[in-house]
Amino acid sequence: MSRKFTVIAGPCVIEGESFALDIAKELKSQLSGLDIELYFKSSFDKANRSSVKSFRGPGLQEGLKILEKVRAQTGLPVFTDYHLPEQAEVVAQIVDFIQVPAFLCRQTDMILAGAEAALRHGRKLNIKKGQFLAPWDMKNAVDKAREVANAEVGRGPKSATTGGVAPTPDWLWVTERGVSFGYNRLVVDMISFQEMSRLGVPVIYDATHSVQNPGAAAGGTETGGNRIYLESLARAAFAAGAEGLFLECHPDPSRAKSDAHTAFYLESVGKFVRQLVEIKNLVAKFPHLLPEANP
Repeated sequence: MSRKFTVIAGPCVIEGESFALDIAKELKSQLSGLDIELYFKSSFDKANRSSVKSFRGPGLQEGLKILEKVRAQTGLPVFTDYHLPEQAEVVAQIVDFIQVPAFLCRQTDMILAGAEAALRHGRKLNIKKGQFLAPWDMKNAVDKAREVANAEVGRGPKSATTGGVAPTPDWLWVTERGVSFGYNRLVVDMISFQEMSRLGVPVIYDATHSVQNPGAAAGGTETGGNRIYLESLARAAFAAGAEGLFLECHPDPSRAKSDAHTAFYLESVGKFVRQLVEIKNLVAKFPHLLPEANP
């Protein structure tokens, strides 16, 4: 199935209303004219920070108000994660694309609640692959979400759970963000994109979290990382079959309140996305030479 190049971009955490609005407007300006599907991404709560003293964000209610303003003032659809099953419904009422965080990708209640809320409100659901899973192990997470969709279609238009909303072909996505390897290092396995696409879902590449060194910043109270590897890994990911880009960006990455070591420079997002679109379009022209590689 041919899909538009999907870009999910924005700061890791909402640092304020005007901050979020300014970045969203800048992203829209830089990426105008491209045949892509752009979502503004930011988190209302970073619930898994390394230290209890780390900045977490404005919280659920204030964060959703800010995301709603971003969408109203820029026209961009918005993307964020939820951290508890009971948050899925309220988040899906506002947000166009909701996400199960990587550490929670095996939590059945999280996936079921997200799938139900996404289907009820006509949203998309993204499940990030945990750092502890092989790509083929994501089949179980995908199957859990599909069980909800299959049950709701079977119930018909009077469904009490979702109102009988028929899922669109691309309502469910998964994301590669590296796997744990040794101490404080993530490694991106490029066959993940081919393996997870066999599950019948599009695969996003998380370019910024994939270059993290969890808990490895000075003092061990925050996640470290090295963004110097971000560009080459992202280019390789789209050559390997990624269909969407997750890219956290900031006007001054070194001062970001979350993921300062890995955030991309806001000023360069437009140029970078254009490079990746070109790579993806070029590779799409190449036929598979191995018969067993054909879908």
